Amino acid sequence: MGDPRRQKKKYVTPKRPFDSERFEQELEMIGSYGLRNKRELWRHKTELSRYRRNARNLLALPENERRLKESELVNKLSRIGVLSEERHLDNVLDLTLENVLERRLQTIVFRKGLACSMYHARQLVTHGHIALGDSRVTTPSRMLTVTEEEVLGYSPKSSLRDDSHPARIAASDVARRVAAGPEDFGEGTDEREPLPGNGVKPRKEGDAE
Repeated sequence: MGDPRRQKKKYVTPKRPFDSERFEQELEMIGSYGLRNKRELWRHKTELSRYRRNARNLLALPENERRLKESELVNKLSRIGVLSEERHLDNVLDLTLENVLERRLQTIVFRKGLACSMYHARQLVTHGHIALGDSRVTTPSRMLTVTEEEVLGYSPKSSLRDDSHPARIAASDVARRVAAGPEDFGEGTDEREPLPGNGVKPRKEGDAE
């Protein structure tokens, strides 16, 4: 056990620090998933690289030697929902960063219609409004398992458990529009007028465009 005051870095920085193409990709990813900074993105990218590296190392072993370790790796990725269909090492090599980011607690809170946006989802998590069963969780980057996703909801003591809460109504409206499709999403809303918590405000009749 190492010194707790000297923790190891959990991410690997890019080899080319000044790459305009990578800058644009990282900024787009951060905005799409509501990440706090690039370090958070690099941590998940390093995590994905470790999965892929383990898969390549296992593919180089004879089948009788890799069987047990292959099962452990595939079962772990299936448990957290990263692998959802065919469970083989070849599918591990095909994983993308989006597959990992989609399993974050923050992302799943938004996908389930509990928040108005990715950033609103992060706010709800950090402020203690989200719980797994009866236990509050306050880590937006937590990777949820498939079983934990089934019991995800508002905290028992959260004011958002009231169906009439404005943020609850706004989140339900956004979820309905997202489910309806990209053509219907945004109709009747003005994305330039954010509500508290990064929600969206419906456009009233007579408002200027």
